[in-house]
Amino acid sequence: MDPALAWQVEQACLNAWPSLRSALIGDWLLRFGDGVSRRINSANPLHSGITTIAPQLEVFDRLYRAHRLPLIVRVPSLLAGATQIHRELDQRGFGCEGEACTLYRDLVPESFAATAPEVTITSRADAEWLAAIARLQAQSPSHASVYARVVDAIALPAGFLGLHRDGVIVATAYGVVSRDLLVVESVVVDPALRGQGLGRRLMHALFAWGISNGAKAVCLQVVADNKAGRALYASLGFDHELYRYHYRWSAQN
Repeated sequence: MDPALAWQVEQACLNAWPSLRSALIGDWLLRFGDGVSRRINSANPLHSGITTIAPQLEVFDRLYRAHRLPLIVRVPSLLAGATQIHRELDQRGFGCEGEACTLYRDLVPESFAATAPEVTITSRADAEWLAAIARLQAQSPSHASVYARVVDAIALPAGFLGLHRDGVIVATAYGVVSRDLLVVESVVVDPALRGQGLGRRLMHALFAWGISNGAKAVCLQVVADNKAGRALYASLGFDHELYRYHYRWSAQN
């Protein structure tokens, strides 16, 4: 693993799925997203040299309680002190869940055609796109409201893709270009239409968009036991796993 590349990807992924509020406490970035998504409601390390979390836990816990949220710690495997941090969290009764993989591949411009005619791309998440992903993900009204605020907070160049069938969006994805990296997020295909290559067409269109906006490589994060997602990404050339991470959260909350 190239540590510099791994941390560049980690930063890009933070940029692509921003929190609604945040606080820098020592070597940690604390993110608050009104309870939607563990990634934007967790404490995240900022560099590989962190070897302990024990001295910060009381402060972190108080802050998350003030926001009426459980304390969730996201522990990437690229931390030099990951084993020690897991041990400290074990000693305090933190559970462990949500293992995810960070995948990466280079982008070769001539490999991807221009956007397919059934795919639309907008620079912001418009009402049609937001309604489509709310339907496809079965989001509750409160979840949909927070999701809309999160994607509206993206500060970097973004492309929101919708694949249409009979005038209806049946697959979604969005990408964010951070320096020369394209980050892929929110890839969702209508369950009734899976297995028809819609995800592949959508991803190829997203790759082409990313290349046109200066991306030379693409990365994404996927739950480790998401077999369908992992199979799709493997078929798309994501053969380089940079690192994994786990969520640890306090059983006292």
